[in-house]
Amino acid sequence: LASTMDATFSAEEHFREGQSELERDRVEVALEHFRAAHRLDPTSPRYRSYYGLCLGLGERRFDRALELCRSAAKEEFYNPALYHNLARLHLSFGFKAEGIRFLRRGLMIDPQNAAILAEMRRLGFRRKPLLGFLRRGHVFNRWFGRLCNRSEAPSAARSEEHTSELQSQFRISYAV
Repeated sequence: LASTMDATFSAEEHFREGQSELERDRVEVALEHFRAAHRLDPTSPRYRSYYGLCLGLGERRFDRALELCRSAAKEEFYNPALYHNLARLHLSFGFKAEGIRFLRRGLMIDPQNAAILAEMRRLGFRRKPLLGFLRRGHVFNRWFGRLCNRSEAPSAARSEEHTSELQSQFRISYAV
């Protein structure tokens, strides 16, 4: 299968097909496309990173996947997508703190990156406490945080269901 794909697809075509399959959550098929793209052009950091990501997601080979993703991000340090791949790899293996660190790095490069912002929303990020010299759970931080959270919400646009969902997220949010 791989050799017939190589004969008909360029590395970039394999890459695009792999991205399309990955978006559809078909990791095994995406892995074959990224593997072929990487085989055709092993110098490309993008191909290396996505191949590493799918190797980790599909075959659960964390060490090799991490090696590929890290080397790609080191070479193309200005590409937020490569940091997103590193984050996804870490998160899929349960390393949340590391994953968050790489998401933040990606946002330092591109603060408006939609994929990274969506991943952060999915994780349920919290802001830093308003009073940084007090711990997060201190009554003042909790009170001011709730007060500020209410003032930022558009009053008429929120339904009761959405408000209760936000309140439950506030209580269950993950510490960073």
